[in-house]
Amino acid sequence: MEIALNIGLKYKEEKTVTMNDTARVFGSGAAEVFATPMMIGLMEAAAMNAVKSHLPEGYSTVGISVNIRHISATAVGKKVWAAAELVETDRKRLVFKVEAFDEDKKIGEGTHERFVIDEQKFMNSLK
Repeated sequence: MEIALNIGLKYKEEKTVTMNDTARVFGSGAAEVFATPMMIGLMEAAAMNAVKSHLPEGYSTVGISVNIRHISATAVGKKVWAAAELVETDRKRLVFKVEAFDEDKKIGEGTHERFVIDEQKFMNSLK
């Protein structure tokens, strides 16, 4: 099936940082600040949701690549958000520009790639 998605699709995913989102709790560091893996997950969610409603029934996307810089720390209690914009398509491969911010500054940036899948075929291939 041919999937045509328009360049420029955008989405913003947001949350408030809790202790469960920290590097210390996640196991990715000792500091009680927003963990890099949590930031990347927020970016992935924004990218997924940017195209989700534009896909045919039974189709979704899976992450295949992340190239992210975590450029500034964020304290517990701060609001954070990730913005994703579809900037390139190559058949079923999708490339997103992603950025993350807290209430005061940009905290992360990079690119994220996803691949469009037929959910049933994908799951059957794992059996």
